[in-house]
Amino acid sequence: MQVRGLLLLLALILVAVAAEAGKNKKEKAKKDGSKCEDWRWGPCVPNSKDCGLGYREGTCKDESKKLKCKIPCNWKKKFGADCKYKFESWGGCSAQTGLKTRSGILKKALYNAQCEEIVYVTKPCSSKIKSKSKGQ
Repeated sequence: MQVRGLLLLLALILVAVAAEAGKNKKEKAKKDGSKCEDWRWGPCVPNSKDCGLGYREGTCKDESKKLKCKIPCNWKKKFGADCKYKFESWGGCSAQTGLKTRSGILKKALYNAQCEEIVYVTKPCSSKIKSKSKGQ
């Protein structure tokens, strides 16, 4: 019985500590915040090469800030990391070009990025023939 009470007390202490830590994080964000509401953000600039961790600079009137950001290394560099698209299914394989095509419609532009409304991507057709029979 005493062990159960001790575990319950320990659980309550952990919950209280976690709640306090979350509260402090919110307060810190508010203190660091600015009264300016019209921020203009630049693109994410990687620290080295063309992907990975980096930063983006923002300006608002006389203020400027730098935010940490990340460009995934497998990202479609053609679209930019701040343009999010909803893609439809791949189309059929073109016998003339040997490529499949699909289009994507702009879903979200992060940090006021300049994005194209519709983009088209291609990839080589698969040379493998998939069999439809399963475990007979």
